[in-house]
Amino acid sequence: MERTSQQIIQENREYTMFSWSVQGSSNPMHMTKGQGVWFWDGEGNKWLDFSSQLINLNIGHQHPKMLEAIKKQVDELCFAGPSFATEPRGALGKKLAEVTGLAKAFFTLGGAEANENAMKIARLYTGRDKIITRYRSYHGATMGVMTASGDPRRWPVEPGIPGIVRVFDPYCYRCPFGKTPDSCRRECVSHIEEIIQMEGPHTIAAVLVEGITGSNGLLVPPDDYYPKLRALCDKYNLLLIDDEVMSGFGRTGKWLATQHYGIKPDIVTSAKGLTSGYMPLGAVVVSKPIADYFETHMLWGGLTYSGHPVCCAAAVANLALYEEEKVFENAELQGIYLADRLESMKQKYACAGDVRYKGLFSVIELVRDKATKEPLAPFNGTSPEIAKLAAYLKSQHLYAFIRFNMLWICPPLIITQEELKHGLDIIEQGLRIVDETLHPRPQQQVFEEVGYVSA
Repeated sequence: MERTSQQIIQENREYTMFSWSVQGSSNPMHMTKGQGVWFWDGEGNKWLDFSSQLINLNIGHQHPKMLEAIKKQVDELCFAGPSFATEPRGALGKKLAEVTGLAKAFFTLGGAEANENAMKIARLYTGRDKIITRYRSYHGATMGVMTASGDPRRWPVEPGIPGIVRVFDPYCYRCPFGKTPDSCRRECVSHIEEIIQMEGPHTIAAVLVEGITGSNGLLVPPDDYYPKLRALCDKYNLLLIDDEVMSGFGRTGKWLATQHYGIKPDIVTSAKGLTSGYMPLGAVVVSKPIADYFETHMLWGGLTYSGHPVCCAAAVANLALYEEEKVFENAELQGIYLADRLESMKQKYACAGDVRYKGLFSVIELVRDKATKEPLAPFNGTSPEIAKLAAYLKSQHLYAFIRFNMLWICPPLIITQEELKHGLDIIEQGLRIVDETLHPRPQQQVFEEVGYVSA
């Protein structure tokens, strides 16, 4: 007997636990199928996926070439232990070296494990313990990288691991140094040097940053930020670890977000867009000096599913699709249209305080007042206006990520302009509703707009 959508949801609620939620108030949606930038719920409603699920479904739902590659590998070899060599493992490692400019990859099952092992590798290679990270960062939910994150989700699991030192971010809209673009002297980098000196360069293994900060505000740095940070790491002989889990693999129109700025990190971590979410896989890609070090020194790390052949085969197919179908070019092209629309929204709507974007990686920061920049919701909180916006988008079957006072727009990289326009039109109406909630119009003005004439 076929079960109803509500029965399936109830079974999920009764027997499974959901991430980042009070279980009694979790309200999961029943997803039944997907195609391209769309998915369907258990009631038959068609949703536009404007957040690529968790900003990972870069090539969209159910791409036939991905399904074919996975099925082929399953037929040939489903599993090999991490000490075995397999064709897809070697092919993927070679391709990652090519696109990152680095040397060797260590495979994990996700972004958190990739960042955990990147920190471990940095400490083993340098013989130092401290890792510098940024306050508005998220590197994963396991203990080490949760501590390394600045995200407020670290608070309940503190004190976490020792050796994490945090610095401020290149958050130009809310500069922690009180600067504006015309008065800035890149204090977001120079204060890091002072912290390095105060902590002792000989105690610091690495600086760990997201290529472009993702779930804490999508902070696009000034063009010279990364060259200055790279120079600072070189000056003090520190490794630069670039977390590209969210911002990598075409999300910004390039393999890595840091490639927009002309620098090469010492370690790159990835997941999400590595397989577009079709299989769980993460990678730590290291430079040649680091790779050479572990030719004669023990790599104290390992995972049962490291180098899983089906996951690696999915990644090989995914990276090939990016090139064959010119997915990055589409991300750049649609990113231009997205940028124009976002800038227009910033001008039109009082609640749109700032817009930030790179390719199809973007956010709208919502405020109560543009002059004071008062957030529409507090840090690590929500508000009635944000809840109203979220409810409206849901009513229009637009699936989008909203957190604090920010609305992310990160659709699959295969999206067409027509599909992008459809979603952005819904968002514009949502912003209009927020504006009307914050600044109700006089009744007479409303009458005049609809052509009402009193007797």
